[in-house]
Amino acid sequence: MKSLFDTVSFKCSKLVTQHYSTSFSMAVKMLSPSIREAIYSIYGFVRFADEIVDSFHEYDKENLINDFEKEYYKAIEFGISLNPILNSFQHTVKQYNITDDQIQAFLKSMKLDLIKSTYNSQTEYEDYIYGSADVVGLMCLKVFVKGNEQKYQQLKNEAMRLGSAFQKVNFLRDLKDDNLVLNRNYFPGVDLNSFDENAKNTIINEIEEDFKVAYQGIVKLPIEAKFGVYTAYIYYKKLLKKLKNTPYYEIGSSRIRVSNYTKAGLLAQSFVTYKLKLVV
Repeated sequence: MKSLFDTVSFKCSKLVTQHYSTSFSMAVKMLSPSIREAIYSIYGFVRFADEIVDSFHEYDKENLINDFEKEYYKAIEFGISLNPILNSFQHTVKQYNITDDQIQAFLKSMKLDLIKSTYNSQTEYEDYIYGSADVVGLMCLKVFVKGNEQKYQQLKNEAMRLGSAFQKVNFLRDLKDDNLVLNRNYFPGVDLNSFDENAKNTIINEIEEDFKVAYQGIVKLPIEAKFGVYTAYIYYKKLLKKLKNTPYYEIGSSRIRVSNYTKAGLLAQSFVTYKLKLVV
């Protein structure tokens, strides 16, 4: 009956994805059915860790994230966890040979959110993004290439740049909450109290360069993954464009969103572009 529990576990990861991110959930639906469960399990793992450090303010976050890490390693050791999110994720880690250094880099960045509020140097900034976003892109790439190490190495840099772009867009979109609610500033050299159009444009130019490099990897992805990743890329490009067209003072005072109606339109646009074989 373990197989039934595993099925339920993967469905729980899917449910987490659907409830926490409509945009990512939409993109995962565009992946081949053969790899969707694995991507749901990765999202469930990283989302739960992120929620611990970002949302559970009335609880002992340090104890929760440490317990989460310990339970993950128990799941890896024993091949099962009664936490369905960890149970599904440990299957994916083993099936696709996700390396422990990637898991540790991710958890390190999550734990930094408990003790660090300002990133003063480019090195600190890049290290945080590597752990919080780049390695997530690498985990997903492991699934996309299905064990093809040569393909993995070929696309590794582009996968990290896509993860970086997504994370930096999130930072810019969440500027208000990060600053006023969580008291965090991820951008080195940027004073959020005097955030202006020049600072905004500097960040956007950096993200656009990440996207430019990342696209070169998207077009080389296996067919099972290409359309789903392209869909996520188009959504985030749209969000970045909206941020670019929003005055800096509005970004600092409100959370910029892309409506579900617009997301549906972007999906249709992406589908047409993909079917016309323009994603090459």
